[in-house]
Amino acid sequence: MKTVVIATNNKNKVKEFKSILNNPNIEFKTLKEIGFTEDIIEDGKTFKENALIKAKTVSKKLNCIAISDDSGLECRGLNWEPGIYSARYAGTHDDEDNNQLLLKNLKNVSDRYARYVCAICVYYPNDEYLLEQDYCEGKIIDDRRGTNGFGYDPYFYVEEFGQTLAEVPLEKKNTISHRQKALRKIKDKINEDFSIIR
Repeated sequence: MKTVVIATNNKNKVKEFKSILNNPNIEFKTLKEIGFTEDIIEDGKTFKENALIKAKTVSKKLNCIAISDDSGLECRGLNWEPGIYSARYAGTHDDEDNNQLLLKNLKNVSDRYARYVCAICVYYPNDEYLLEQDYCEGKIIDDRRGTNGFGYDPYFYVEEFGQTLAEVPLEKKNTISHRQKALRKIKDKINEDFSIIR
């Protein structure tokens, strides 16, 4: 069985990765499980650049196949903020702090259109890599709704569902989520053994 390292320790992301990729031939390991404790400097200017930095760093250090994502929220009425700074928008890496700052900044903004963005990178020890990006569209509402999900999900309302992403179960969220869409693009380009389809 081949091991693929998921370049995160975020349990919610890992759950989504495993649920969507669902590959019995692959053992997915987190950074913690593989013993990787180094800080990865994400100094890219786009989601794709940061996803590539993370996957490449882990692959090179561990000589393994690594998969990473960089994702976040973009609000049109805030000039597409918080963008790549979504996880540290309020400076604390705390979901609720980020949400409260977002709502404060949107207080007098009429355009509530928002989209989640996810870039996924699979990096191989021979320096080949796959890089995909996709979106989930919705709007930001003022009232917190739901207890599932994470990040901005309780305030991210999806017209298609008539609910926030925090109100729907993971299986339903995976049908439209930005991470699901990007991961499925990746899945379409890899074989059962996680090698690139030629």
